[in-house]
Amino acid sequence: MWGITATRPCPIRCYSYGFGEKRLGFAGTVAKDAQRSQFLKISRPFLQEEFPKLSMRAAVKGRGIQMALADERLLQRRAVVKPADILAYDLVQGADVTWSYILGRSVPEPPTAVLLHGILGSRKNWGTFARRLAKEYPKWQVRQFLLVDLRCHGDSASIKKQGRHTVAAAALDVLKLLGQLRLTPRVVVGHSFGGKVALSMVEQAAKPLARPVRVWVLDATPGKVRAGGDGEDHPAELIAFLSKLPDEVYSKRDIVDALVQEGFSKDVAQWVVTNLRQSGPPGLPSSRFSWAFDLKGISEMYKSYEETNMWKLVEDVPRGVHVNFLKAERSLHRWALEDLQRIHAAEEQAVEEGGGVEMHVLEDAGHWVHADNPDGLFKILSFSFQGF
Repeated sequence: MWGITATRPCPIRCYSYGFGEKRLGFAGTVAKDAQRSQFLKISRPFLQEEFPKLSMRAAVKGRGIQMALADERLLQRRAVVKPADILAYDLVQGADVTWSYILGRSVPEPPTAVLLHGILGSRKNWGTFARRLAKEYPKWQVRQFLLVDLRCHGDSASIKKQGRHTVAAAALDVLKLLGQLRLTPRVVVGHSFGGKVALSMVEQAAKPLARPVRVWVLDATPGKVRAGGDGEDHPAELIAFLSKLPDEVYSKRDIVDALVQEGFSKDVAQWVVTNLRQSGPPGLPSSRFSWAFDLKGISEMYKSYEETNMWKLVEDVPRGVHVNFLKAERSLHRWALEDLQRIHAAEEQAVEEGGGVEMHVLEDAGHWVHADNPDGLFKILSFSFQGF
């Protein structure tokens, strides 16, 4: 099976699709997204390429066979877009899941949850959490977890994108990936920046939705970003500082020390250097490290995050969508009283209109909720994964 690398043995299957994968040619015709998925209606341009068509004619004359080889040009020329050409991703599956998008419609798709990381993060941020979900809760309705590297992040940084790097563009990438995989997510969970991406996915998806979808926005508000109070880490300042560093460094510890000296917390500094990858010729030891993200693109994305306002969607939730906000008790992001009041008002209005909005608080957790209190997060998310 091309482009698939098993990264973990049963009972949990993890498949990675992205940077450095081996790809074999795959000829076929890609249907429109509206035909591929009930959840999405996305147009996808096809590259025009010419493929030689081999036609063979055989005529039996006695015991001999005559064969003629003709080089013809296809009138309909289309190039297949692979999912890994859109975004790098991991697919974490429970023990009883045998689904693969390559099998087409012959195997029904399992209920799927999409997990989205925050700014300067990667799909690896969700890896431990997703594997634990798949292992400890095999009877949940959701049995498959899609983890992605958003544009400009992780292994997706090497995938060239056209246009501006915005929240809406990042959301459209994920929708296109789902269309190519032929998946209809039941749950979409976005942390911080990823929370607004999740809301934008709902805004851009075809209406009405074919089935209920639960959206979780973890430690982010729909509108104004109030990140970093006095003495707290501020992502914009972190991005600005990282942009002054060289493209290649020789020590992760030196970067951690430089960040701490600049006033960032040690936890944030140690998290940031997880984005450093060894550089140099493959197979040879290297003492040099380079960043795995496109910092210029990420800077543009964070600016879009600050400017993007999703209150209109929250206050007029599409039928069949349930939006859940989760505030970390020790959040680095300041939740204004007006934001909380506005979300609670949206809760009441959504009930009257057949939608859903809810507010939750995760105790004993900072901004990195899935790392600080995974047990508490499991408990809060459980009703989404169990069913509707």
